[in-house]
Amino acid sequence: MKKILFIVVLVAIAAFVYNDVKPAFNAWRPPLAGITIMIDPGHGGMDGGAGSEPALEKDIALSVSEKLREFLNGQGAVVLMTREEDMDLAQEKTESVRTRKTEDLKKRRQLINESNADLFVSIHLNAIPAEQWRGAQTFYSSHLPENQQIAADIQKELIGNLGNTDRQPAEIGHVYVLKEADIPGALVEIGFLSNPVERRLLESEEYQEKTAASISRGILRYLTQK
Repeated sequence: MKKILFIVVLVAIAAFVYNDVKPAFNAWRPPLAGITIMIDPGHGGMDGGAGSEPALEKDIALSVSEKLREFLNGQGAVVLMTREEDMDLAQEKTESVRTRKTEDLKKRRQLINESNADLFVSIHLNAIPAEQWRGAQTFYSSHLPENQQIAADIQKELIGNLGNTDRQPAEIGHVYVLKEADIPGALVEIGFLSNPVERRLLESEEYQEKTAASISRGILRYLTQK
């Protein structure tokens, strides 16, 4: 009888603890749970983008994109990418460089528009003849009203965390992936490979992590204040 009573007491305690703890588990939800985000690492394959070996835009853009994916996954988001390796998105048989570039951009547009993602972000790097320019900047197309706010929230985090620019988001009308996108998004130029100091930073894992974290915080800021 005592043994039966002991078991009954144990069951009662277990039920009490479960009912007391269960609401806490149910109450916690990752901030980006249920959100899908598309990341578009610029260039790839035979299209190296800006810079020169060993600091090519295509490689750094992919590395930062992979780190960004990790941060967003950690917040509960489902993350898709237009590419996950060093490749362009043109048809394999296409030989003309110009035609490959056109096919690549059209495929990126297709992947973005068919993703059903809540937003997308395209990752690029800059390079110009003047070496003094540095710092990250976001760009957006005005054809969707949400785009400006996405760019602004990401830019705010880049300014605050990287501390290398006071630039503001800029509207841009000629970037194909931006203007052809059916879902909200922004393009982030994460720095200048033409600036020797910034190029060394952009090649470092630590700075890439910091940049990816800043973009992630900007996306989180936008999605959680809607």
